[in-house]
Amino acid sequence: MKPTKLFGVYELPGRRPRIFTKNLVPGKKVYDEKLEKDKGVEYREWNPNRSKLGAYIMQGVRDAFIRPDQTVLYLGIASGTTASHISDIIGKGGMVFGIDPAFRPLIELMFLCEKRKNIAPIMGDAFHPETYESLVPEKVSVIFQDVAQRNQAEIFLKNVRKYLRKGGFGMLSVKARSIDMGAKPKQVFREVREKLEKELTIVDFRSLEPFEKDHVMIVVKKK
Repeated sequence: MKPTKLFGVYELPGRRPRIFTKNLVPGKKVYDEKLEKDKGVEYREWNPNRSKLGAYIMQGVRDAFIRPDQTVLYLGIASGTTASHISDIIGKGGMVFGIDPAFRPLIELMFLCEKRKNIAPIMGDAFHPETYESLVPEKVSVIFQDVAQRNQAEIFLKNVRKYLRKGGFGMLSVKARSIDMGAKPKQVFREVREKLEKELTIVDFRSLEPFEKDHVMIVVKKK
């Protein structure tokens, strides 16, 4: 096991690239991922087919924008697959505030949080960020969004305006088919990018294929 150039992300040399995070809760899996031990340390394999952030990292990026001890607002956290790896990276000094409107995945997430104390599940509608302002810090370091809705760009911007600190990073996973089934994905991606560019600095814009079809990750920095 060797560290990559990304904070908290490791790789296991071999014919097929495999990425890992150091397990914050040794001996415990989250989603049937493989566990590997090296020199007494346990690592969890990060499956890019189950995680948009994992798929982004597998594109050979220079930065994943997640750091130890950060506060992260996660919109569309679901049952916590990706959030568990963020939890590994930020460590016990950080916190993930996870927003999701669906009851069932949040129940699963609550069980996960019994062991991972740095994830806080919050039932809420991300289109109305004011409804959870009493539960989320005034300004967070990173906002990550994976919400498959038509108005996903508007949802992202609302939360960035309210919760992201100046100089902080936002990561938006865009699913073209959720925005417009009839339009070409490239056109959808271009329109979303143009909306974001009016207020934010685009840091990266990258396809998530072959792991996710018709998806891109857009990374922004708040001015």
